[in-house]
Amino acid sequence: MRFSQFAKTSEESPIRKFHPYAVQAEAAGKKIYHLNIGQPDIETPPAYLDAVHAFNHKVLEYAPSPGIPSLISEICRYYEGVGVSCVPDNVLITTGGSEALRIALICVLDPGEEIITPEPYYTNYHAFVTLTGGAIRPIPAVPEDGYHYAEREKLEAALTPKTRALLLTNPGNPTGTLLTREEMEMIADFVREHDLWLLVDEVYREFAYDDTPPVSFGHLDGLDDRLILIDSVSKRFSACGARVGCMISRNHDLIRHALKVCQARLSVGTVDQELAAALYRGATPEYYAAVRDEYKRRRDTVVRKLQAIPGVVCECPRGAFYLMAKLPVDDAEKFQIFLLDNFDDQGETVMFAPGRSFYATPGRGVSEIRIAYVLKQADLERAIDLLALGLKAYNER
Repeated sequence: MRFSQFAKTSEESPIRKFHPYAVQAEAAGKKIYHLNIGQPDIETPPAYLDAVHAFNHKVLEYAPSPGIPSLISEICRYYEGVGVSCVPDNVLITTGGSEALRIALICVLDPGEEIITPEPYYTNYHAFVTLTGGAIRPIPAVPEDGYHYAEREKLEAALTPKTRALLLTNPGNPTGTLLTREEMEMIADFVREHDLWLLVDEVYREFAYDDTPPVSFGHLDGLDDRLILIDSVSKRFSACGARVGCMISRNHDLIRHALKVCQARLSVGTVDQELAAALYRGATPEYYAAVRDEYKRRRDTVVRKLQAIPGVVCECPRGAFYLMAKLPVDDAEKFQIFLLDNFDDQGETVMFAPGRSFYATPGRGVSEIRIAYVLKQADLERAIDLLALGLKAYNER
């Protein structure tokens, strides 16, 4: 039987494709420290489970295709609280931030058209863009300068007559890069000048480790007709399994077209939306600050220990809970398999996400890895120790 070009050319997720090796390692009795996936171990706020117990609908009905009004109202209230004007007509509820991004790309890309995005990028962006028949044009960044990409010359160099949109994550996944206000203004000028859509994944907005509050592209003037914000409860509330996100835009024509896709997939889970609304209702500035401080401690731990390993290149990220590092190895994928198949220290080993699949450019990222610093501090200390021991063993073979 014939398969589509998308099915044949898509790659496995670098975050998940080593799972079979992990299963074998665990079957052999090894304990694995998982730095490969952004699954926080911080407890989901109790408001979520309280809402589970309080849910008493007698019939579990379809939700409205745009989303349930109570959740939309809470999201608008949250955005007003961070200084971004938002009304219910600007919001569509989606099955996680992933669906929000897919819907946005369906609405702005035709087959053969391109988006530009910094590389390394969140690996699923490639799949989402390819599903539309589009293509990624990367904006290059390198580990030696902390994956900095926000330069006008770099954006202009990636531009072609086929470019329709600029896609960013801010703060960044996988690099932890955080844009300054000046860099954001430059990007806003760039998309206006070239009549591009600006898609910004801001699911890590709370995790910015500067002294000033994080800035959203929703704060900037003159972007209403072209800005699409992607958001989610997954990271903000340590509720990845809830699978509730949203797409936000003040472009009413975009919302109208996106609603067609929402109607075609019927609705997001009714229970999940009700529980997500409870998360927004229960969140306080103190909650956000406490979680941010915890991740900052974890970041500082990982960076300190990585920078002490000979040959590792790692600049300190300013946001999110990820970082990219360049290792002194020939191939990070081979090194990961070695760690799972042929290495342990006192019955323990470590996983990360190899960097190759975070790039569109062939040959890039071969010796790089992404680390999600989502474990408790003591576990992170041990995980990076295991990485150092594994590097020594791998290179001495």
